[in-house]
Amino acid sequence: MNVAVLISGGVDSAVTVHRLLEQGHNLNLFYIRIGLDTDEGDCAAEEDIEMCQFIASKFRLPFEVVTLHQEYWDNVMEYALRTVKAGLTPNPDIMCNRLIKFGFFEQRWGHAFDKTATGHYARIVDGDDGLLYLGTTVDRVKDQTDFLARIDYRQLEHLLFPIGDLPKAEVRRIAIETGMPNAFRKDSQGICFLGKINYNDFIRRHLGERPGAIVEIETGRKLGEHKGYWFHTIGQRKGLGLSGGPWYVVKKNIHDNVVYVSRGRDTEMQYGNTLHLTEMHWITRDPMTATDSMEITFKNRHTPEFLTASLTRVDTDEFVIASDSKVQGIAPGQFAVIYDRDSRLCLGSGIITGKNVML
Repeated sequence: MNVAVLISGGVDSAVTVHRLLEQGHNLNLFYIRIGLDTDEGDCAAEEDIEMCQFIASKFRLPFEVVTLHQEYWDNVMEYALRTVKAGLTPNPDIMCNRLIKFGFFEQRWGHAFDKTATGHYARIVDGDDGLLYLGTTVDRVKDQTDFLARIDYRQLEHLLFPIGDLPKAEVRRIAIETGMPNAFRKDSQGICFLGKINYNDFIRRHLGERPGAIVEIETGRKLGEHKGYWFHTIGQRKGLGLSGGPWYVVKKNIHDNVVYVSRGRDTEMQYGNTLHLTEMHWITRDPMTATDSMEITFKNRHTPEFLTASLTRVDTDEFVIASDSKVQGIAPGQFAVIYDRDSRLCLGSGIITGKNVML
């Protein structure tokens, strides 16, 4: 097959290239470039591109840097800033995969190839119904299916995840054994393509500051000030500047610009069992066409743990997750990612609404 490979300069995409070549595919390598929101150059991107060039040279493969700067800012970051300003917690990585990597890239370059491959820790699984499903990986710590939970079936059909059956340790071993120049390079930690940008600095540049009160929810006592509710998310502990904690953000009033907190690691205010969802998206098919309730596992943040729960359809666009265990930091705007009861298949995702924690 002729395969377009999205590479990042990291070890995962390098081993992806190696495995695809072992399988006999013809490869073209691509790096998607997204500039920063300032006029300054992106040093991290230059380092990544240089590493990608080493990989391409090592395997004597064609390599192209493609630019989707405007598309990224008009779509992904517009979504992120709009969501933050509304007092919600966005997930740019999820939207980036749907709109940029497997959206604009596919429309302009990827469609010309039989498949597009990435170094995501995910699998594509054949279902008993003859359809394809997004499957979780053997390495639960590195599993990235939650970041892919908004892609659609057409996108899934065109994808390959060549390292999805490997634990991270094995990926590192292959990289060392094959003499990859980035075998010991650390994993990136930035927001999608934003690299080493400071998230609060980014928000401040675009939304500014708006000082307001930090209030203890149980007593109504003012404990301090924040610089804008958009810097804080439900469940947050660090960065509040309060003594005598730990303190957790448990509610926000965006109209009065008040952030409410509660003290103690086990404060009941930071936990809940119910997640209200809207804008439900199923990747392959709607598994609830014949039922209004099903047993699931789910994640409400990027974590190795899957939580058991039931999912109920309340209305056309309203679903409720009833978790079997208490969930910390249920943040409106975040995605609840839905898996089957065995945590083998990622079925889709819904957006957590602001019921009970937003005013």
